Amino acid sequence: MVKAFITAKFEPKESVFAHCDLPCGVYDPAQAKIEALSVKACMEKYAASADADFKSRAVAIKEERSELVKHHLWVLWTDYFKPNHFESYPQLHTLFNEATKLAGAGGSKGTNDVAVADKLIGKIDEIAEIFWATKK
Repeated sequence: MVKAFITAKFEPKESVFAHCDLPCGVYDPAQAKIEALSVKACMEKYAASADADFKSRAVAIKEERSELVKHHLWVLWTDYFKPNHFESYPQLHTLFNEATKLAGAGGSKGTNDVAVADKLIGKIDEIAEIFWATKK
């Protein structure tokens, strides 16, 4: 009884939630798209070169940028989008899952096929369309 009284005394009156550790409110799928465009450019430069050292650097940069695509998508997925967004746009979970897989080992990290990068960019564009609709 005394414990319940003390606990009730210190419970917050109102709960608040932030999108990130520093609630900046700055989210934009353009960050993921820029990195995905860089992935595609690395793939194109890889295909156009005969220099083994250049190709090796292109692959390393492509893989690094692919990881950044995943990071930026995860921030949107986990920090920006809330349950009401997923209710309004039930395809969001699938879009994020497909996009992050396209940026992973089974996607752009594991191939130099420009068509994979194009698919990734397309998924990011679909996510961006929903993102901007939620901002209205």
